[in-house]
Amino acid sequence: MRIGDIRDVALGRLHALSMAVRWPHREADWEMLLGFGHGLAASDEIGRVLSTAMWFTHGEDFATMGMLITSPRLQTHGAGRWLMEHVIAQTAPRRLGLNATRAAQPLYRSMGFKDEATVYQCQGEARLTADVKPRGMLRPIAPADMDAIAALDRVAFGADRRRLLDLLAGMSQGLVLERDGAVVGYGLCRPFGRGYVVGPLVATTDEDAVALAAPHIAAHAGSFVRLDTRSEAGPFAELLVRAGLPVFDTVTTMSLASSPWLPVAPSAGAPRIYALASHALS
Repeated sequence: MRIGDIRDVALGRLHALSMAVRWPHREADWEMLLGFGHGLAASDEIGRVLSTAMWFTHGEDFATMGMLITSPRLQTHGAGRWLMEHVIAQTAPRRLGLNATRAAQPLYRSMGFKDEATVYQCQGEARLTADVKPRGMLRPIAPADMDAIAALDRVAFGADRRRLLDLLAGMSQGLVLERDGAVVGYGLCRPFGRGYVVGPLVATTDEDAVALAAPHIAAHAGSFVRLDTRSEAGPFAELLVRAGLPVFDTVTTMSLASSPWLPVAPSAGAPRIYALASHALS
């Protein structure tokens, strides 16, 4: 096999590889990731794409890694490790985080990644729930809100995602929660995979997160909706069950051992990530 820039691979071939492992990404989802991130692809001598890996930089000192896909017939032959070694070299000295499927966790642990949290993949046919009355004013995102959103997100995420937020805002329906003239939460919803994904979503309390998520879910009642969260219990998790989005699967948030990603104990009142942008973008 040989390694090359993932952007040199035909979009249809990348989509075919993700379909082979039953990932939901459309060609449009791949196109967005290719435009935002960096990646490598391993191909054989006749040009068949056998493995991919991507990384996405957030500010000067952090990157998330994702889209590590290996053709089923090569999953025990070291192609994933080979690409991961290249990704780690390319991203250094940035801190590196990822969300690992169960199948990939042994590989990541063997390369020095440590478990940090569980992500619950909640999805299903969305249904209407009781109206939620927000504590504050809920309104569509305006361009003038982006500075406040980026500042809130930086605290919650632990790195500067302004470039990603600007990209996602342009392809999403977005809401902000405003209280006493200040933005205290935001949530985006965009087409993805089989339907729609809600995220990223940042808020300071479960109640605020519910107020931001519920309208997005209700707007797509009867359609397939997905939301990835680290909230296992509480009002926000309960909303997802009522809205027809039970837990379908889990992945594990991990980071290189020397560089923890997530705050160990977020302070009360601090903004939190209630919904991920995606497993790869986080």
